[in-house]
Amino acid sequence: MEEMESRENQREEIYSKVVRAGKRTYFFDVKSTKADDYYLTITESKKRFSNEEGKFHYEKHKLFLYKEDFEKFAEGLEEVIEFIKTGKAPISASQETSSSNFSDVSFDDLKEK
Repeated sequence: MEEMESRENQREEIYSKVVRAGKRTYFFDVKSTKADDYYLTITESKKRFSNEEGKFHYEKHKLFLYKEDFEKFAEGLEEVIEFIKTGKAPISASQETSSSNFSDVSFDDLKEK
């Protein structure tokens, strides 16, 4: 039974990247579903000290990102990073598309003759 679970875990892990950033560590793990579709887990791990227990422990937060959401997630992430760097909200592709769908028509142009 343990051997089967071990094999399944090995099959799931496809690729991993660890990023250490100050007191936090980020784990980017590509995993596979039973249907062999890839998805991404992003784990933030912070080392914390528990006064109650008198020892360190790790606090973890996970985000699961599926293939069909990659593009929108990446666009949103790029947009907020650009805002942080410049202080200006960038015009996203969806905003450009929606504003170009409208024509500049005044009510005077709509009068019946």
